[in-house]
Amino acid sequence: MTQFLGIIGGSGLYEMEGLDEILTIDVSTPFGDPSDQIVTGTLQGLKMAFLPRHGRGHRILPGEVNYRANIYALKSLGVDTIISVSAVGSMKEDIRPGDLVIPHQFIDRTKGRPSTFFGNGIVAHLAFADPVCLALARILAGGAISTGTSVHEGGTYICMEGPQFSTRAESLLYRSWDVDVIGMTNIPEAKLAREAEICYATLALATDYDCWHETEEDVSVEGILESMHRNVENAREVIRQTALSIGDKEACGCGEALKFAIVTDPAVIPEETKKDLEPIIGKYIK
Repeated sequence: MTQFLGIIGGSGLYEMEGLDEILTIDVSTPFGDPSDQIVTGTLQGLKMAFLPRHGRGHRILPGEVNYRANIYALKSLGVDTIISVSAVGSMKEDIRPGDLVIPHQFIDRTKGRPSTFFGNGIVAHLAFADPVCLALARILAGGAISTGTSVHEGGTYICMEGPQFSTRAESLLYRSWDVDVIGMTNIPEAKLAREAEICYATLALATDYDCWHETEEDVSVEGILESMHRNVENAREVIRQTALSIGDKEACGCGEALKFAIVTDPAVIPEETKKDLEPIIGKYIK
């Protein structure tokens, strides 16, 4: 059962009706600083934490986001569930700008982003066949449907490196792979959440048709920002509805993802590595 819900997305998401006991917290991690201070509060008794992925004022490139610090910081606060709110381009005609998408799968096209907490004397191999918590995704989809907005549950999010948008050739290639949406931020975020044994799902806000569409304008920053401003209220309402019903989430295995994944003999793991990773591996390695 979710005890502490984390939200990663724009800094305006925590400005929602009914959020009480609001605090702003600085968190340091062995992997450096997270994107910004974390805002915590409660919504009808549920603890919540909000972290702006790109920092307040949107000053951090997708490839510069310290994903390890972000997930580690939330984990160290006690967050056990994360909703990732992300702008995406639509790769299918029926996913229109303004629609909400709850993807179930990812394809990783990023380059050189640190994507694991492990190394430095400890090895772990986690299952990632189903990269989102499907129980959380179902609750999130229900919250999205309650807004009256067009919702697409399932499908594949392809994560590109950026910060440039796709070439037309790339966009058409990804279309041939039958992906549903394209973005720049959910990998390695989802991988790290799984390593941290945190339930994770994405609320993707479709803002454009990338550059594959023959009759729609190509993706632009102006178009994305305009669409995002329209969708912020929808995103807040989806989060609110999800928070109110998340107590009904079915049991899942996310909280035991590391149970059989660490293959290194505990006796040879450096003490400093054990200390750094204590919030993540502490219940398995002393």
